[in-house]
Amino acid sequence: MSSSLPSANAYAAAEQYLTQADPVLAALIAQGHVVQPAAHEDLYLALLRAIVSQQISTKAAAAIWRRVQALFAPDGYPEPAALLALTEEDLRTAGISRQKAGYLHDIARFAQRDQLDHAHLSQLDADAFTQHLTQIRGVGRWTAQMLQMFALDQPDVFPEGDLGVQNAMRRHYGLEETGRALLRRMTAIAEAWRPYRSIASKYLWRSLDNEPAK
Repeated sequence: MSSSLPSANAYAAAEQYLTQADPVLAALIAQGHVVQPAAHEDLYLALLRAIVSQQISTKAAAAIWRRVQALFAPDGYPEPAALLALTEEDLRTAGISRQKAGYLHDIARFAQRDQLDHAHLSQLDADAFTQHLTQIRGVGRWTAQMLQMFALDQPDVFPEGDLGVQNAMRRHYGLEETGRALLRRMTAIAEAWRPYRSIASKYLWRSLDNEPAK
């Protein structure tokens, strides 16, 4: 069973817990850049945006998403039927690759079959949630974790394969390992963060944004 969505008060409790559990996180949290809950119930839209964002910069993803929204006048919402009515070439005019266009169509079909029900999916454990979503072409474990952490705002997901989290932990914990040894070390460090590994990871991401220019 997944945890219920954390409120701002729950985030404050998490910060206090993490500050006591890990001196490195304590220093990051003390910088004052507060991480806030931002859950929403539209898993379909979150999944579309996650696919658009794969393997490109945040800035590029935001620009492409705006062009995608422009294809769906007047409100910019890509209803599944409307999305499926567009060809791959239509989507390519917005900057979507042919491969990603196919993935977006698959998500729309999945949604049409009522396979992205928030009430049901929010109750699944991490493995079951990932198994369900990875039925969709283009959706892997990382994408499932991003939805758990942000769309569902589940507090205890640790995306050890995420490059940003890896870079932040290398920097702040002085990790020199690579490959599987790095993942094992990261996972061992993160054990101290339970049951707030998602929130700890969000502080690690935020720390990358706040690094002074070299």
